[in-house]
Amino acid sequence: MFSGFNTMERKKITIVGVGLIGGSLALQLNEKGMAAGIIGVESNAEHAAKALELGLIDEILPLEEAIAQSEAIVLAIPVDKMITILPKVLDRVNHQIVFDAGSTKSQLVNVVAGHPKRGRYVATHPMWGTEYSGPEAAVKSAFENKAVVICNAGESDADAVEWVRQVYRKIGMHLLEMEAVAHDLHAAYVSHISHITSFALANTVLEKEREDQAIFELASAGFESTVRLAKSNPAMWVPIFMQNRDNVLDVLNEHITQLRKFKSCLEKENYEYLQELIENANKIRRILG
Repeated sequence: MFSGFNTMERKKITIVGVGLIGGSLALQLNEKGMAAGIIGVESNAEHAAKALELGLIDEILPLEEAIAQSEAIVLAIPVDKMITILPKVLDRVNHQIVFDAGSTKSQLVNVVAGHPKRGRYVATHPMWGTEYSGPEAAVKSAFENKAVVICNAGESDADAVEWVRQVYRKIGMHLLEMEAVAHDLHAAYVSHISHITSFALANTVLEKEREDQAIFELASAGFESTVRLAKSNPAMWVPIFMQNRDNVLDVLNEHITQLRKFKSCLEKENYEYLQELIENANKIRRILG
């Protein structure tokens, strides 16, 4: 393990992917005084230009040059791209710290399990996002009072984990630690199923809208909040569903079972049981406050 990494000094940081998450993180790293400079690595030329225009980053460089000039590298790209890029990044680091902001963790930690620089990588998932994408979607103070999960911390070097913890604490997040397998299961329940449900509801309404335009004229705040996630970028979410397929299928099967209960109540006019189902659902208050 490299033992000379001073966790208190400002560092030159590379962000690979300067969209919603990467851009929001750049805003916070600058505001909290943790960055001595931020380099962007971005395959989308329009996003690169916009990130520079908005002042999210100081310069755009190719990946190899950015790594060589940085002390820390953040991966904020779709999870399918991370599987390919993370090993290449670790091939090129020495003392630098690498961490990611991906929504799935098991495949990512597995793909670098035997890498000689595995210790320089910290697997993380900041639990925040919106339905928007691109650098113009970056939000100041986005991560405050949200949770971040650090996975398989024991496989990372102690100095790397400590610096990443410090980063997340400084931007206002509270830390959780768990194994990648447990993270992916929990994420399927609290995040991934919400997106599938929103996509499905949007498609349901869009199908009906062919017959009745008044649906959208009557759309209320409740509908908007429920279907909001359907505006999320498929380039991000298809890879998440692919990588967390088994857990998402398990949760989706349970969700379909619950929908069938509601359907059966209405078909059989069993309104007493319908009330029980809704009252039971109200218990979610203990989780959501």
